[in-house]
Amino acid sequence: MEMLDNTDKTILRILQRDSKKTAKEIANLLNLTVSPIYERIKRLESKGYIEKYVAIVNKNMIGLPITAFCQVSLQSHGESFIDKFENQIKNLKEVQECFHMAGQVDFLLKINMNSLEEYHEFMRSKLSKIDNIGVLNTTFSLKVIKHTSEYYL
Repeated sequence: MEMLDNTDKTILRILQRDSKKTAKEIANLLNLTVSPIYERIKRLESKGYIEKYVAIVNKNMIGLPITAFCQVSLQSHGESFIDKFENQIKNLKEVQECFHMAGQVDFLLKINMNSLEEYHEFMRSKLSKIDNIGVLNTTFSLKVIKHTSEYYL
């Protein structure tokens, strides 16, 4: 992996905050010309530092105000069991994020729902039907203190 210089890191910080910034706008912020900034952005994209550009949607405005964090422990931990669980979770549109964990639980799921009733139905009709789940433990977010998609550079 190549090392990023300060200009690359600054470009990444700017794009993390606002991915709609143009190369010209970034060049103006850095007091540089457009062409090298454009080339740096293209290089950062091609090398995989920038994976994609997305819009961060307000979950409350789209009717998904409830955020649940579900800890999942599997009964069996063989590779095939883990692979099967991961594939089944990938197909659940309600699951926003899934992390394979080290520690007391095997997986941590982030799930956004419209209501507790909707979450209950999701648990009954989808999540609990996945084979090999031993324990499900769900907690609910009361308030978001910090939410960012930015990485510290």
